[in-house]
Amino acid sequence: MEFTAQTIADFLHGKIEGNADIKVTKVSKIEEGKPGTLCFMANPKYEHFLYTTEASIVIVNNDLVLSQTVSPTLIRVPDAYKSFASLLELYDSFKPQKTGIEQPSFVAANAKIGENAYIGAFSYISDNVKLGTNVKIYPQVYIGENVTIGENTILFAGTKIYHDCIIGANCIVHSGTVIGADGFGFAPQSEDNNYKKVPQIGNVIIEDNVEIGANSCVDRATMGSTIIRKGVKLDNLIQIGHNVEVGENTVMAGQSGVAGSTKIGRDCMIGGQVAVSGHLTVANGVKLGGKTGVNASIKKENEIMIGAPAQNYSDFMKCYVVFRRLPDLKRDLDAVKKTLSIK
Repeated sequence: MEFTAQTIADFLHGKIEGNADIKVTKVSKIEEGKPGTLCFMANPKYEHFLYTTEASIVIVNNDLVLSQTVSPTLIRVPDAYKSFASLLELYDSFKPQKTGIEQPSFVAANAKIGENAYIGAFSYISDNVKLGTNVKIYPQVYIGENVTIGENTILFAGTKIYHDCIIGANCIVHSGTVIGADGFGFAPQSEDNNYKKVPQIGNVIIEDNVEIGANSCVDRATMGSTIIRKGVKLDNLIQIGHNVEVGENTVMAGQSGVAGSTKIGRDCMIGGQVAVSGHLTVANGVKLGGKTGVNASIKKENEIMIGAPAQNYSDFMKCYVVFRRLPDLKRDLDAVKKTLSIK
């Protein structure tokens, strides 16, 4: 694909500084820019690359003040990161779209397959499955009985969707992810100190515009539904327990886990390796720093929490200042004890 600076600026409603006719065929990071590539610069800490990059076109923010002359053509926009994402989406849309059913694969006779759907080789589509228009099922995907998948949703290779689950429109589920495996439900048996499995008879509901990273697990409910609300973005290696509800537009970074029956509010931001205990409530807009351990409900909206157990960010930082001073405090205490002849 080949685009001129003028074409790109028109698409983004941006302002050109430089050669409007210069052409690009690829995208790149600004520090790796080569002639014929397009990149962006939104974070000020990368500004020095703007003066050395060999990229032909760079998208920058309107408020950027140059401290040196630049060689690439600039396209100024209100938000360079957002504009570059829009361009990548456009670029991706030009890729050839697969359709049809590859062989060998199995599609049940009573499954309903929407127009322009793609089913890759070695996939298994069970009884009463409903696939919407433009659904893409890549090779080695398993879809269990009575599953419904909305239009334009993509399941990448090796994804497993267990029976009775519902996935909305415009979702992306990456390779190795399992949707609808049994929740971790076992009843302790006092007579022999053993555990009896509790049947998990619910399902998983994933609403529209959700993306789930590779090798993640969303467990089915014991009864009712585990629910991932619209717009949620889950990173790789995420564990969502049975009967959990994750609110709209919440984002969660890798290796985080939410235990059973916890309700996460909308618009939350959860860092990597965060652990949330079961049967809790996390209010809307809460931000949890990496490695935070949540063992009590967070009821205040837009709270910023960190630490294990979780506490208010400001309180945590005050404690951390004291923690860093502990060696000095110990020396001072030892000196006082020595002066007072205290053993």
